[in-house]
Amino acid sequence: MGFKTGIVGLPNVGKSTLFNALTKTAAAQAANFPFCTIEPNVGDVAVPDARLDKLAQIAESKQIIPARMTFVDIAGLVKGASQGEGLGNQFLANIRECDAIAHVLRCFEDDDVTHVEGRVNPVEDAEVIETELMLADMESIEKRLQNIVRKVRGGDKEAVQQERLLRAAQAVLEEGKPARTVDVAEDDQKAWEMLQLLTTKPILYVCNVAEDEAAEGNAHSDAVAKMAAEQGAASVVISARIEEEISQLEADEAEMFLGEMGLEEAGLDRLIRAGYQLLGLQTYFTVGPKEARAWTIAQGTGAPAAAGVIHGDFERGFIRAETIAYADYVELGGEQPAKEAGKMRAEGKGYVVKDGDVMHFLFNA
Repeated sequence: MGFKTGIVGLPNVGKSTLFNALTKTAAAQAANFPFCTIEPNVGDVAVPDARLDKLAQIAESKQIIPARMTFVDIAGLVKGASQGEGLGNQFLANIRECDAIAHVLRCFEDDDVTHVEGRVNPVEDAEVIETELMLADMESIEKRLQNIVRKVRGGDKEAVQQERLLRAAQAVLEEGKPARTVDVAEDDQKAWEMLQLLTTKPILYVCNVAEDEAAEGNAHSDAVAKMAAEQGAASVVISARIEEEISQLEADEAEMFLGEMGLEEAGLDRLIRAGYQLLGLQTYFTVGPKEARAWTIAQGTGAPAAAGVIHGDFERGFIRAETIAYADYVELGGEQPAKEAGKMRAEGKGYVVKDGDVMHFLFNA
């Protein structure tokens, strides 16, 4: 399934530069003026996973198909966006369609790059956007409450549930807190997600630092990390300029360049890993001579639902899953040796898929 992440932030913080690097394309115009991104640019990128390459090598797979994730570069936001300032309405509509928010914050000093507020303070920048999203949610909630009055009076169960959840969100927003702080019961989870409130989106703060600060960060990124920890959010340190340079290099050159910069891995890898953790995602594999492929599922997904990611018929006609743990597959040298060693398990409908499982599904068509 993968996931769709909206790259947001104030103008001139490095959103489009990061997007270009992530998607290895110049589709998003990176320029030193506000709103250079008018329409949301969408980039579909492969999720790097060394385990997939190893599995393909063992199985001598002819084709390697990684999991995919989508980034959306969304126009810069300014104060008053919730009231339509700048490209506010467009921004809010685009972010509503995303699963998570990668909030790029300027954590570098550079007199040649104008800051829309005339200063560098990433924590205040984060508060600006959070406030605009909260204001937009409050307006949306008020409209929805007005629209369901008659249904609530008529005793419509769905409307009554919706009103209760909207009131709960409204209460925390009025306290200056995002809707994600509402404690939602499991029975209400689906209805809650249907509300599509902007401040329920998980947030990953992306600290864009100067090239010489990419390894350790700086005082600005430290302040963001502290803020993220207090919110229960995540943060990563990335130099968008370094990522842009890496995106133009071959794999061996990129590895050498990273070493020279004192970095163990590309920012993309850290960003995706943080995003997976934020959204509670994991990967399982299907491996054979034709192809080795990675599939993204939510943590806690049962075997039938995991099979359904491949095809709906797999879930509907699910019989069982033949499963080998990644470590066993690699250590023993493939499917047949693992099977002979008793490491292939037959799992039924109640099995919860583990990260890294190598799976084969049996089903009735």
